[in-house]
Amino acid sequence: MKQGIITKVSGPLVIANGMKSAKMYEVVKVSDEKLMGEIIELRGDEASIQVYEETTGIGPGDPVYATGETMVVDLGPGLLTSIYDGIQRPLELIEKEAGAFITRGIDVPALDHSKKWDFKATANKGDEVSGGDIIGEVDETTLITHRIMIPADIENGTIEEIKNGSFTLDDTVAIVKDEDGKNHEIKMSQKWSIRRPRPFKNKKVPNEPLVTGTRILDTMFPIVKGGAGCIPGPFGAGKTVTQQSLAKFCDAQVIVYIGCGERGNEMTDVLMEFPELEDPNTKEPLMKRTILIANTSNMPVAAREASVYTGITIAEYYRDMGYNVALMADSTSRWAEALREMSGRLEEMPGEEGYPAYLGSKTAEFYERAGYVECSGSQGRLGSVTVIGAVSPPGGDLSEPVTQNTLRVTKVFWGLDAKLAYKRHFPAINWLNSYSLYLDNVADYWKKEVDEKYGEYRAQAMSLLQQEAKLEEIVRLVGTDALSPKERLVLETTKSIREDFLFQNAFDYVDAYTPLKKQFGILKCIMAVFHETNKIVDKEGFDFEEFLKLPVLEKVVKCKDFSHEELEKYEELEKEVTSSISEFGTKFSSES
Repeated sequence: MKQGIITKVSGPLVIANGMKSAKMYEVVKVSDEKLMGEIIELRGDEASIQVYEETTGIGPGDPVYATGETMVVDLGPGLLTSIYDGIQRPLELIEKEAGAFITRGIDVPALDHSKKWDFKATANKGDEVSGGDIIGEVDETTLITHRIMIPADIENGTIEEIKNGSFTLDDTVAIVKDEDGKNHEIKMSQKWSIRRPRPFKNKKVPNEPLVTGTRILDTMFPIVKGGAGCIPGPFGAGKTVTQQSLAKFCDAQVIVYIGCGERGNEMTDVLMEFPELEDPNTKEPLMKRTILIANTSNMPVAAREASVYTGITIAEYYRDMGYNVALMADSTSRWAEALREMSGRLEEMPGEEGYPAYLGSKTAEFYERAGYVECSGSQGRLGSVTVIGAVSPPGGDLSEPVTQNTLRVTKVFWGLDAKLAYKRHFPAINWLNSYSLYLDNVADYWKKEVDEKYGEYRAQAMSLLQQEAKLEEIVRLVGTDALSPKERLVLETTKSIREDFLFQNAFDYVDAYTPLKKQFGILKCIMAVFHETNKIVDKEGFDFEEFLKLPVLEKVVKCKDFSHEELEKYEELEKEVTSSISEFGTKFSSES
């Protein structure tokens, strides 16, 4: 239905008159090419529209068509394995219809509505249900069972009819009568506004770590399932490789990866690599539990803003089924730049560094959608969405607004350091600047599932790394010879922690992923060297150079190469460390 007339075009911003009956965030079609846009400001009968496609050739006098709907995503079986653009248009389908480039105005369905899925009912006729309750299942992939839920707007109802069989997404699989006697046809797909968080009963305190297989993250700065974290860092420090490694190896059941304004070649690597990857837990293709959203830097800037909301809404949908979902947003700085550009074109009062004054609230709104929750419905399911956002501060300046606003609302900070990257130390996460506020949350899990002393050894290792930073200042001024044997021991131990534990090769089959028990095994052997040597280092005649030649130290350096199943080797190595260093200590007299 034609509604308005364009009066002004400024890049992705279009101003139209005659929009008196329009609503905020309503989706409209701009010009006869039907370009998708969204209303972001209303003044009288004048609407400001951000267009998600290139506006070249659009001018005053062109029509604007109302749809009466807000920006929604299509949710249902078929999401997994898909590759979408920022507004949930499947790129593979676009390629079939329009070739290598996205044609303006192209309108393709997000899900295949002609494909039939085998629906298995888990509820029965006569059951009382409410919004969020699961009534059936579909085997979406061999890894993930798609659970069909009652739409959230149905508060209380009774199943009048439900059937098993093979259905398309548009077929009715059940009929539910609500309290007012109205019948609702339940289909296998539903639509949801991207700007409205999906409901849940209540948020719970998360206490289980998201195991990533990356030692510096899991042991030093853990994140929990349902937590929020950020990875700020300068160009070339490894944000994208870290995000991709998290997506490949973390123990979340469903992965949503958003390439928001990233370089095309980086996103191409993801799109080509992920379909070839094997899930380390199931040995099945990783894409069977992954959804990719590709919105590269050459795509229209307004769509970047939509892409993060599209991704988080899909993540919440799988959370509501009772799954643990991990969302990687790379990078939220590009999203903030899109906000800045649109704000400038709207002539809003700029905030710090030209970003809109509402940057902080928008950032918080996004990260607050993470959480470990009791899902809607009467079935008592628990699910989580973990959000990890990369931030690309210009010149690596962590005091800039996007980084600072992100740090206010996230509880894990993995700060990438260009100096470490130049030294080829990866992941280039600075252990002195980074932090995690979830240590207390995961302490009981570590004690129960890994080892009683995990948290204790982790704290000791961090303390030694902080001591190393102070000792390095002394070494720069007066050299190593000025250090006492105990101080030299600290430097040797931290060198081992840095090079044998924190350094990890993302391209090595064994080293790329380390289970928690193996991480503790490596750390335990390194700390055993420190503890045993600390008992004898002050003895008269202790020779540090001779100590460094002990064969057992070479074994500690190589212990991370043990296979994941050979955990008993760490027990044996710890005993060998204790006996070798004790025997070495018998050569010297008691403390002078």
